[in-house]
Amino acid sequence: QIAITALFALSVDLILGYAGIITLGHAMFFGLGAYCAGLLTKAGWGEPLTGLLIAGAFAGLVGFVTSFMIVRVRHLALIMITLGLCFLTAELANSLTWLTGGADGLQGVDVWPIFGMFEFDLWGYTAYTYALAVLFVCVVASRRIVHSSFGLSLRGIRENQPRMPAIGSPYRRHLQTIYTISAAMAGVAGALLTQTTETVSLDTLSFQRSADVVVMLILGGTGRLYGGILGAIIFLVARDQLSDMNPQFWYFWIGLLLMVVVLTMPSGILGFLSRLARRRS
Repeated sequence: QIAITALFALSVDLILGYAGIITLGHAMFFGLGAYCAGLLTKAGWGEPLTGLLIAGAFAGLVGFVTSFMIVRVRHLALIMITLGLCFLTAELANSLTWLTGGADGLQGVDVWPIFGMFEFDLWGYTAYTYALAVLFVCVVASRRIVHSSFGLSLRGIRENQPRMPAIGSPYRRHLQTIYTISAAMAGVAGALLTQTTETVSLDTLSFQRSADVVVMLILGGTGRLYGGILGAIIFLVARDQLSDMNPQFWYFWIGLLLMVVVLTMPSGILGFLSRLARRRS
């Protein structure tokens, strides 16, 4: 669960931390990837690796189509559009009960063994290794993106978008590209969840999932690549421990932790640690 959520957080960090695209509806792509992977197995194709690629490509295609709206607005309008798209997709999935199962979720997902050898067993060893391997590949790909000239242009767009055309940077095309990549990566994360749990619910498209991943990024630090991974670990472990202590009020402590981090470490935990390292050096 941590590896999958960290991958989802990484996809959001690419657009929020590096390109400055504020979103509260990225769970739309997570859910689309999850449903795509599930429907593929119900159609008779349960091979996990190709299913992962197809689900990512589908989410990326939807991301490319919606990116034409995303690049035209900023700030509050951007939040409203991403949130509205997520709500529309969730309601669509809820109403298409013949396809998605509606509120009951998509049942009967049957994923084949990886390479025909490694089955998704009850203990979750295969699922754990599989999720970590996919996360590692996506982290390596993301590192190449953010440390390239393209990644440098994204940071320029985040810092001062109006000046980018003056140096000949096609900022809208760059934003569309990174938004499509981020959507595809979120779709891969959703497909991973489907393949490792063999079920899909409407929760994959919920606003709560989008909000939680933003909290994770704030905790870990946005625009630092590994901030989402650290934030996912802290958030999910804290949720598990706090909900065990008090199932009703565990969000109070998460909120308190978030306030402490924002007030004392505005750039997140990773930013605070890097600042300490610079002072010591």
